Amino acid sequence: MDETMDTQPFKLDPQLADSTVVVGHFPLSLVLLSKDANFPWCLLVPKRANMTELHHLSDIDRQQYAKESGYLSEAMVALFAPDKMNMAALGNHVSQLHIHHVARFKDDVAWPNPIWGAAAAKEYEEEELRSRLSRLRSTLACDFFQTAEDS
Repeated sequence: MDETMDTQPFKLDPQLADSTVVVGHFPLSLVLLSKDANFPWCLLVPKRANMTELHHLSDIDRQQYAKESGYLSEAMVALFAPDKMNMAALGNHVSQLHIHHVARFKDDVAWPNPIWGAAAAKEYEEEELRSRLSRLRSTLACDFFQTAEDS
């Protein structure tokens, strides 16, 4: 790992910023909700500059990232009761390290295929977005999660 990476400030990729809403923060990661209402879909972005690959994280950060990813997945299962949780770190369009956490259902528009390109992105209705954010924040509430309002 390049030591200069640690001295630069974290900045969220503009494409991720445009396509998501901040849910809150874990100690290492930013939790985002995709604006695509077709799926319950969160992203976990480590707040480290210039990270494009999981192996770029330090051993300690990798362990923390895995812990936060597991916690997010468990919260999404508790909240949405999906048939399957999909997790992916592709980075082909956005190179900044991030893991997609998508709750999948046998009756969703893409099942059983990957979500990418399966359907046009569907915007949330304002009240639906507020409700989803509130429910996610409540489900994720713990001593190491900070909501977007708290930051």
